[in-house]
Amino acid sequence: MPNSTLPFPEIPETQLTELVQQLLAIIDQQKKQIEELHEEIRRLKGHKGKPQLKPNRMDKETSGEEKGEGEETRKKGPQRAKTGQLKTVDEVIAPTELPADAREQGWRFRGYADYVVQERVIEAQAVRYRLEEWQGPDGQWLRAKLPVSINGHFGPELVSYVLYQYHHQLVTQPLLLEQLREWGIEISSGQLNRLLTEPAELFEQEKAQVLEVGRAVSNPLQTDDTGARHAGKNGYCTFIGNEFFSWFASTESKSRVNFLGLLRAEHKDSVLNAGALEYMAQHKLSQVKLRCLEEGKSFKDKAEWETYLKSVGINGPRHILIATEGALMGSLLAHGFRSTMGIVSDDAGQFNVFRHALCWIHAERNINKRVSFNDTHAKPIAWVRTQLWDLYADLKAFKTDPSLQHPAFQEEIRERFRELCRTRTNYQMLNGHLKRLLANEAELLRVLDDPTLPLHNNLSESDIREYVKRRKISGSTRSEAGRRCRDTFISLKKTCRKLHISFWHYLRDKVSRTHAIAPLGEAIRRAAAAANPSAATTAAGG
Repeated sequence: MPNSTLPFPEIPETQLTELVQQLLAIIDQQKKQIEELHEEIRRLKGHKGKPQLKPNRMDKETSGEEKGEGEETRKKGPQRAKTGQLKTVDEVIAPTELPADAREQGWRFRGYADYVVQERVIEAQAVRYRLEEWQGPDGQWLRAKLPVSINGHFGPELVSYVLYQYHHQLVTQPLLLEQLREWGIEISSGQLNRLLTEPAELFEQEKAQVLEVGRAVSNPLQTDDTGARHAGKNGYCTFIGNEFFSWFASTESKSRVNFLGLLRAEHKDSVLNAGALEYMAQHKLSQVKLRCLEEGKSFKDKAEWETYLKSVGINGPRHILIATEGALMGSLLAHGFRSTMGIVSDDAGQFNVFRHALCWIHAERNINKRVSFNDTHAKPIAWVRTQLWDLYADLKAFKTDPSLQHPAFQEEIRERFRELCRTRTNYQMLNGHLKRLLANEAELLRVLDDPTLPLHNNLSESDIREYVKRRKISGSTRSEAGRRCRDTFISLKKTCRKLHISFWHYLRDKVSRTHAIAPLGEAIRRAAAAANPSAATTAAGG
């Protein structure tokens, strides 16, 4: 379909008012939407679409490692023997087709040449357990017990395979049911659903331990959220984690109350302590309302807390919200959560708690998305992006080079950042973004106070992409058990990968109850101790 859009006439700079620029931005957005519709029409007609180009990353802009022509862009891994670790089950001797008079002609046998073929035997098996039954003289019956690895009429190997295919390989339930039946497994759709949901009880406690230990032994935490429909209604899935663990939870809300509630892990109480009251004061809860709250009180659940708020006359929605957020933060602090914990996210307000740090990739992305209608716009956008990349490169160097971690360099970075953000160009929308960057100075430059903080939130986006893939394949969850099951296994799968634990071996170990693999909480603690022994010791002692 031809594009009939006419180019804009050159607009004099004196006529580029803020209103005109906003209208031009709207027109440009509509042009992009029209082009997307054209692409969809071409795709439906079977025409060849445009190539999908990967976006540039700021790290590539500042790495300084540009590959020359002809240079390899991928490092080769260490060479290893491909068949040296395989367990040989059968040996088959393949005879040579010799002439009838081979020996007379002088042929001599010189041994064998090994050729290893890997194979996987797939067959349905049924094991009959004959349980002895005894009856005593008083009529009491005794029956032999099944092995601890057996739980139901499907063996641990089959249950592990079903869980692996569904949660790791993203095979849908209908396809998995068809595959099992083609292999000769007698199973119904209801039985398959139970195999996918009932074993989750074995793993939910371990998922809770992953968050409990992960937040205790590591700093910072990175977080993000994405849409997660459930039972026909919109919902959200929140990710919390770092390089040692991943933890997912789906809820109906993505508010700050929800985020603080998730950080509490298994705790459900609300606490009024010094930290809670300080938070309420910082968020402008009136002194009259603050004096109504009694420091030192705790409430076992949400209902008890809401009853208390009514009893002291806190009824307004805004006052209830601030008081609830403060009480949740008080609960976190009461249960050992460090007030200095770094929380790294994009610019979503619900994550702005404790020592909040913003992602530089998201900040630069808003500048990069600005539309340049002429050269007078393109030049300041390019200049601002160059300055941001230079600052980003210096912050990367600051994180890794102890010689730069001194007050003079920190102040130099802050002054350069402020000077950039206070610059006024002839592009009003760009000026608005610079003003917003200045307002976020503390969060964007948080790394100057703590060099261990990451400069971007790519880890969260990468981990939560797993949930997005599952959502595209299977849609929304329908039962509460299904939602918990999805969150649990995604959390454990991602955590196993970060700890270099085979998810397949992990599933087999847990389902068969052999306990050869240590709990993930212990593995997280060991990984954090290996990465930063002093910090892990301090966290464990605190």
